Amino acid sequence: MSEIEQTVRTRLRGLRRAQSLSLDDLAERSHLSPSTISRIETGKRAISLDVLLPLARALRTDVETLLAEDIDEDVVIRPTPTREEGRTTWMLTKATGTTTAMKVRLEPSSRRPQQQVHPGHDWFFVLEGRVQLFLGDRVVMVETGEAAEFETMTPHSFVATGGPAEVIMIFDRDGHRVHRHD
Repeated sequence: MSEIEQTVRTRLRGLRRAQSLSLDDLAERSHLSPSTISRIETGKRAISLDVLLPLARALRTDVETLLAEDIDEDVVIRPTPTREEGRTTWMLTKATGTTTAMKVRLEPSSRRPQQQVHPGHDWFFVLEGRVQLFLGDRVVMVETGEAAEFETMTPHSFVATGGPAEVIMIFDRDGHRVHRHD
């Protein structure tokens, strides 16, 4: 096995674990089987573009990052958009950190999103638009230039209202596990 192959395998496994994804979670996001992912991580399957591209997308990174030489001096993060139902997300922190920051563009929705409860703490800042934050029975409108911070053991969800909204979100690892599925 070449050095670059081993580096890619290590990075794939490291990103999966840093994002607290099981093999089944990553399989669901990448549309690959858990056994295929396991064989790639352990070196029992060749790495090819047909598996590398969906894995990179599912791990919210790009192929270039997976193949890049180790250069510690490169501290610039080059976010790539990930589009999911009603939102576009740009990861603003490296996947190996304990805190996650992301920029999210929310499309307005007429349906109220299901509220989540999880350990942790969430914070977001509205760059543009208006966000309706649901905290238990409370509804809080957060406008452009305002921030919201709350304990995540309170049932919560949020949605853009009156048009698209862009927010910067920061949360700990527990929050990241939940918000990657919202």
